[in-house]
Amino acid sequence: AALNGAKMAAGSGGGPAARELFAEGLLQFLRPAVRQLDGHVHAVRSGGATGIAPHPLGPLPLSALSPELCRINEDQKVALDLDPYVKKLLNARRRVVLVNNILQNAQERLRRLNHSVAKETVRRKAMLEAAGGYPQGLPGK
Repeated sequence: AALNGAKMAAGSGGGPAARELFAEGLLQFLRPAVRQLDGHVHAVRSGGATGIAPHPLGPLPLSALSPELCRINEDQKVALDLDPYVKKLLNARRRVVLVNNILQNAQERLRRLNHSVAKETVRRKAMLEAAGGYPQGLPGK
């Protein structure tokens, strides 16, 4: 309802008040998506996210978002500067990629450590068996 009123006010050429009303309507329209994105970013940062729910149309790269936002901006006939929001999204993407790289590196280090521990365990077991200090059966048999 606020968005329809904002469109009518912006279309009537009401000046700054109409633009302000339109901008508020547009923000009301975008607010749920921004809150959802903010929730996902917060979940990833806190480490509690196991994954982000897939988009119904499939994964959408952030690079495809910028032209779409520019097209929406042109369609609205209102000079809204969306560049800061695109930059924030790209910055969030960069942070997510950075966290992902850190996690992959940690996982690889753990895999190598586990492999080294397994090799050392086999080596020590073989050494104990060769020295006769590792019992092969029950005592007294």
